[in-house]
Amino acid sequence: MESPTKTKSFLLVGTVILTVLTLCSFFVGKYPLTLSGLLSGDAMQWRVFLTLRASRAVIGAIGGFVLGVTGFVYQTVFRNPLASPDIIGASSGASVGAAFGILFLPGAVAVTLSAFAGAICCVLLALALSSLTAEKDGKSIVLSGIAVHSLAQTALVCLKLLADPEKQLASIEYWIMGSLNGISLYSIGGNIALCLICLVGMFLLYRQILLLSLDDQEGRLLGVNVTQIRLIVLLIATLAASSVISMTGLISFISLLAPHGARLLFKNNRLSTMLFSGLLGGCLLTLGDIFARSIASTELPVSIFTSLLGAPFLIYLCIRRKPLQ
Repeated sequence: MESPTKTKSFLLVGTVILTVLTLCSFFVGKYPLTLSGLLSGDAMQWRVFLTLRASRAVIGAIGGFVLGVTGFVYQTVFRNPLASPDIIGASSGASVGAAFGILFLPGAVAVTLSAFAGAICCVLLALALSSLTAEKDGKSIVLSGIAVHSLAQTALVCLKLLADPEKQLASIEYWIMGSLNGISLYSIGGNIALCLICLVGMFLLYRQILLLSLDDQEGRLLGVNVTQIRLIVLLIATLAASSVISMTGLISFISLLAPHGARLLFKNNRLSTMLFSGLLGGCLLTLGDIFARSIASTELPVSIFTSLLGAPFLIYLCIRRKPLQ
């Protein structure tokens, strides 16, 4: 068990690192920004700061935090160390929605809204299918999510066949790879507000989330309506994850890596672990975005860097004898 002092130290260090990375994110890019230039009121520097850098820094920190917390929630609710928003169709639904938006709807905002709608529709379909099964537990939701994921992938292939190979298909593939490029500070207000509301909801429901990590029968004996609470928690977590995915595209492994990194440090499933999962997720996404726009002459997808960390860690999880709790 971690001592309170050590727990506070980890949380403080995580907060400081995320703050430093966010500040660095403001000044990394092809166009050089300087603190002196911003303070002097340079018009071009402020335009770049407001239209390009600020939105990326905000989404990197808040979006990564949301993905880290939702990963913790999914893994706890499903009692599965490999659980993530993919498990009930959120990511695949967002891909279909984004592809539909790129093909048939004008503008980046329309694509974002379409991706969000696709994610929510697939999750609702997965939950509806699970409600038709005899055993309404976590396993039935996972199986329903796999079925919906397969349907969504089929729909995505059909949409790709309709796309213009030179323009639309490339846009769809780039969206699926994930990037913070093109996010506007003036169009993310609704998504950020939804993220913050969902985060408050998840932290307020922390005790119920922890009870869902027990066997369903044990939860019922403790007086918890397991089915109802599970649906509420999953809907809140999915709304949060979908609001991020609809803006950034598919960012791999953050929802998987952040909770495990937090548990490796804290050795438990306490509220502090959930909070540190968010801090670690924010650090991973922000650092990945910094690398994406600074390593090569052209901007790279963020998922390249998160996958470089996530793939080896996934192999480690598969071969280790004792799963992380």
